[in-house]
Amino acid sequence: MWKRAAATWQRLTGSLWFIPALMTAAAALLAVGLIEAEALVRDEVLEKFPRLFGAGAESSRSMLAAIAGSMITVAGVTFSITVVAVSQASSQYTPRILRNFMRDRASQIVLGVFVGIFVYCLIVARTIRGDEELRFIPSLAVLGAFLLAVVAMGFLVYFIHHIAGTLEAGSILARVSRETVGAVDRLFPDELGIPADHGPPDTVPGEWVVVPSAGTGYIQSVDAEGMLRVAERNGTVIRMERGIGDFVVRDTVIASVASQVTGNDLTAAVNGVYTLSPYRSVYQDAEFGIRQMVDIALKALSPGVNDSTTAVTSVDHIGAVLVRLARRRIEPPHRLDTDGRLRVVALGPSFESLLSAALDEIRQNATGNASVLARLLRTLAEVAACTSDPARRALLLRHGERVLRAAEEGIPMEEDRHEVRARFRALTTGEPHRFGAPAIFAHPEPLAP
Repeated sequence: MWKRAAATWQRLTGSLWFIPALMTAAAALLAVGLIEAEALVRDEVLEKFPRLFGAGAESSRSMLAAIAGSMITVAGVTFSITVVAVSQASSQYTPRILRNFMRDRASQIVLGVFVGIFVYCLIVARTIRGDEELRFIPSLAVLGAFLLAVVAMGFLVYFIHHIAGTLEAGSILARVSRETVGAVDRLFPDELGIPADHGPPDTVPGEWVVVPSAGTGYIQSVDAEGMLRVAERNGTVIRMERGIGDFVVRDTVIASVASQVTGNDLTAAVNGVYTLSPYRSVYQDAEFGIRQMVDIALKALSPGVNDSTTAVTSVDHIGAVLVRLARRRIEPPHRLDTDGRLRVVALGPSFESLLSAALDEIRQNATGNASVLARLLRTLAEVAACTSDPARRALLLRHGERVLRAAEEGIPMEEDRHEVRARFRALTTGEPHRFGAPAIFAHPEPLAP
């Protein structure tokens, strides 16, 4: 239940309307509160500061109308700027970063400020009465509208600065990298070297009955503890046939149970631990974060763009994720109950699959690009330095050999191949090297008199 609630909260906070809606409700409450607080302020205080509280009914209405009209206009401009920025970024980099802009907290807050002040002014303006018998001017609320309008102008200047910065490739990659590192820390909290709670079971069931999916979409999250409880409660073993990030179609297989005819209750319970969505999310899907950075690198390496600098920047941020991943222990696929009996055969990522997703396509599309291939080898060397696991180091070396082979076959100039070979030697020996420095700097000769 808690994990489903967390996934729902992630979807809400990742939308473009939820935070602005909360801020609008808060602005409405603030308006009502200041209107009601008018009765607590003595008339002597209002008369003592006429320049602050001395506005008449008509002038107050005019100011509130001007502020409200300005705020809704600026809110429309803000939304238009956001849409243009999203369109430009998705076409220039990759459509998969679209939701990153929708989740951008600064844009949500700025939009909420403008819409909230608009609603605030409407509520306050409605309460103003200019008749002598029913005269009522909420001076505190009118002053609050003026102060909020001044604050909103600061938010507008900040938003223009912020949206310009978010369109830069390095900023987009840094944000995706932070989210992916957070997903790695959340999914794989244990350091490598901490022993697993259990090993693989002695026996695995040989007969399975299919559990159909109750919906269509991408698997955004899976409640692993909930699946274990479902298996224990029904006295069976559940095998995941689709993992996080996979796309499933209604009435196709999503899981299997061992040697048991599935009923409606068990089918509903198994489907209940899955959260489906029309799109993938980084929250429980670290591979999707890597996918976004790889897509940016591939777009930069395309013949129509040919931007090696952006591709190298993508590799750098991918390396930051792989370094964090190299130090973490990935859970084994088998889940046992408290009595040591097999209950769940999970389907999740491995270090090998994540490493291949991060490097293979970039290597294949950068065959003749010496700078990108050299940076791939440097990244592999940095990741290898962060793990002592022999299997992982051997896997990193195999990827390094593939990069070296791509360089030997695709780079025409010997000087460029020499730099890639030097990077590969650093990976195999683990020794630091000064790359790209001419020999004259490595062994300086004394100046002639």
